[in-house]
Amino acid sequence: MQPTVLIVDDEKHTRDGLRSLLGEHYDTYVAADVASALAVLERDQIDLLLTDLRLGGEDGMTLIERALKMPHPPICIMMTAYGSVDTAVEAMKRGAYDFVTKPLNLDKVEMLIARAVGSRRLEQENRSLRQQVDERFGLENLLGESVALREVLDTIRQVAPSSANILLEGESGTGKELAAHAIHNLSRRHNGKFVTVHCAALSPQLLESELFGHERGAFTGAHERRIGRFEQANGGTIFLDEIGEIDATTQIKLLRVMSEERAFERVGGSQTLHADVRLIAATNKNLETLVSEGKFRDDLYFRLNVVKITMPPLRARKEDIPLLVRSFLRHFCKANEKPLLDLTTDAMNTLLTYDWPGNVRELRTAIEHGVVMANGAKVTLRDLPAAVRQAAPAAGVRGHAFDEKASAFDLHATEKRLITQALATTKGNITAAAKKLGISRRTLHRKINEMNTAQPNDQHTSGKADASSDDAR
Repeated sequence: MQPTVLIVDDEKHTRDGLRSLLGEHYDTYVAADVASALAVLERDQIDLLLTDLRLGGEDGMTLIERALKMPHPPICIMMTAYGSVDTAVEAMKRGAYDFVTKPLNLDKVEMLIARAVGSRRLEQENRSLRQQVDERFGLENLLGESVALREVLDTIRQVAPSSANILLEGESGTGKELAAHAIHNLSRRHNGKFVTVHCAALSPQLLESELFGHERGAFTGAHERRIGRFEQANGGTIFLDEIGEIDATTQIKLLRVMSEERAFERVGGSQTLHADVRLIAATNKNLETLVSEGKFRDDLYFRLNVVKITMPPLRARKEDIPLLVRSFLRHFCKANEKPLLDLTTDAMNTLLTYDWPGNVRELRTAIEHGVVMANGAKVTLRDLPAAVRQAAPAAGVRGHAFDEKASAFDLHATEKRLITQALATTKGNITAAAKKLGISRRTLHRKINEMNTAQPNDQHTSGKADASSDDAR
């Protein structure tokens, strides 16, 4: 799709000449006055506005100001026969990208427009990348409606805008890194870098160099200066994963960089450096126990533990499993170019029975395994990993904790509860509720109809009642 350019000039030969020049590479629109130009801007998505300063008795400056206030403002370039430094400065102050004088140098105009459109394209790509990062690491990726998870999400929303250091505790696979990303993206530092260091993966010497950098010749193999992660994260956030694994020497240096001075030196260097960073640390160990055992400095622990957030294990929020499963199914079916699959009842009940020692990460892997192994329209029990299959309820056993009729975690009852919660959260918006549940809008309509048919007196009709007006919201 070609970029769009709106040419505004009250002289017809100028409009026609520019349209002929630009028409090969751009979708061009023309207007002779401010009113006509505004009509085009309101009707069509315009990437670049090229306007004369004098438009009969009207002013191109005013057109630029109004164009820049629109929901999708174009890049604006001013043309004028009254070229002067003062006019150029005024146009730039009001938001113009650049300024050209008449008589026009057509080669210069063409190059200027190409540069401006390229700048717009880069800006849009950056915005798209930022949106993708936000979507990947936003709160919406911490899926669930359980009380345990809602408490965590409420805490994240509360502490994210602050400057406080955060300590994330929880078992492996509970989503500590996702929580750290969400805190960063909701903070005032979201435009800065988010730098991750996996402390357990590095030896003490390499970890110190990774965190603080090193000078050339600081140790064998240090052939050039290295900028450390704290310097890289300046103005942003540094996430130290598995912080309970760091050695005593690194703990002392980390304590110093967390002081008010934010000071440190590169390994082998004598210059004192400073880094303005927010620190988020994570551990699957109990740091208080490590402190009592003398393996972790208490003063460092107190610096880290300004706010502690404990990520709940999946076994403590099993009511979130159906929602997570739907999301993972959608992701892995798309990744493997398969139609959207469902789960059989016994497969889902098995997922609800299993204790998930690897937490959400293990569930994600199990669903990927199931999608890859599935041959039909549903993921069956035999498609799940062997370790998970072993948790399947024995055939014919009654009174099991996840019995199809008696269980609080029965597939249909859990699904019904999640749909009701999603509709309540989105105030009956079918599209938003479907997105939150990780299913299609059509599937949600079908499930609501099934619920209403099964229990005609039940009060679950808000989705049905609002469906017709959902698209207008």
